[in-house]
Amino acid sequence: MRSRPPVTSKGHPVKSRTTLALALALGAFSMQLMAADIAPPAPTPAAAKDPLAAARKSIDARQWDAALKELRRVDDRGSADWNNLMGYTLRKSSTPDLAASERYYDAALRIDPHHRNALEYSGELYLMKGELPKAQARLAALASECSSRCEQHQELQAAIDRYVANGNKYVPSGKW
Repeated sequence: MRSRPPVTSKGHPVKSRTTLALALALGAFSMQLMAADIAPPAPTPAAAKDPLAAARKSIDARQWDAALKELRRVDDRGSADWNNLMGYTLRKSSTPDLAASERYYDAALRIDPHHRNALEYSGELYLMKGELPKAQARLAALASECSSRCEQHQELQAAIDRYVANGNKYVPSGKW
């Protein structure tokens, strides 16, 4: 019994073994390309690690001196997050430096005018300084960013409400 000659994918007979070999090689190559498309992505470089992670950890533990030391070590003045954390740490420390805190919050907002945490925290700073209209302006900026649904807006609104209810005197939240 005679074997049937090989055929192409469209059913046409293959003219030579060379053509068949080329077709098989091309098929194998295209399978490799398809496999490369579905391969998992290469791992991201180690540089993607958050340089502020250690400072955030100290802040979460309310270790203000350690946080300040770490932030100064990182010294990323071009980062809105770094400036915001500097302002926050200086405001929360055992001997608050409100003037420096304000400078760092302002720097964060110059870099990123939409930085929700800097808007909230600078609003709280203004309440500490007795500057209700400035705190209300920060609340309005947050309202345009996220309406009243975001945590930062809700927190600053609550701080303003406590301030007004206490005869225009700053009352820290029970959280920190």
